[in-house]
Amino acid sequence: MARIHPTAIVDPAAQLDDGVTIGPFSIVGSSVRIGAGTEVGPHCVIDGHTTIGRDNRFFPSCSIGAAPQDKKYAGEPTRLEIGNGNTIRESCTINTGTVQDAGVTRLGDDNWIMAYVHVAHDCQLGSHVILANGTQLAGHVHIGDHVILGGMTGVHQFVKIGAHAMTSVHATLLQDLPPFVTAAGSPARPAAINVEGLKRRGFTSAQIAGLRAAYKTLYRQGLTLDEARAALQARRAQEPELDAPLKTLLDFLDTATRGIVR
Repeated sequence: MARIHPTAIVDPAAQLDDGVTIGPFSIVGSSVRIGAGTEVGPHCVIDGHTTIGRDNRFFPSCSIGAAPQDKKYAGEPTRLEIGNGNTIRESCTINTGTVQDAGVTRLGDDNWIMAYVHVAHDCQLGSHVILANGTQLAGHVHIGDHVILGGMTGVHQFVKIGAHAMTSVHATLLQDLPPFVTAAGSPARPAAINVEGLKRRGFTSAQIAGLRAAYKTLYRQGLTLDEARAALQARRAQEPELDAPLKTLLDFLDTATRGIVR
């Protein structure tokens, strides 16, 4: 059964699976469901139509599932969905979605969300994402798997960040950041391929070399975006080992909506 501190307030309609822990002075609303093994620290508020998976950990003073900070929001029953094994550190704020988008904010599995991070309405985070302290995501931001955003990174609404991308501290993303690319500055500019991250995740030397060459095609040869895309597509057809990473890159470029960091 769940362990609820005597000072916590849990609505009788909330659904808590076995092994859930609710810490001192925390509040859990009526439309919340929390999966087995999840730990909610002291002074947290979990509200709204919020579903949380198993084995998550919420550190003190988090606000999870509050209404979106959107003046168009009129009380619609929008949702927040959080997967399994996430760590949400102190004073993070994660809001529900809006009906102007899919109506749901989502976090995948095994994400590491550090202190004072804000995840706004309708954001979609993949898995194994790291958001360092003070990162701020505006509404409708999409983040792929294995992304790392440096401390105090700010992300403009509707920006997309591709898998394995990375930013430096204090980066400001106003446009989409392609997969595998690192960026720095305000506004952010491309810096290189995320070589160390790719090594840790099992990319081969040939794949990393191929992505370095793809980066040069995209950023260093003076090509238009259409010309770079055509050159990358031709290389993908010629080198089977690069098929998967180049497909990831090309698919992202085909769906970028705000232009890319370039």
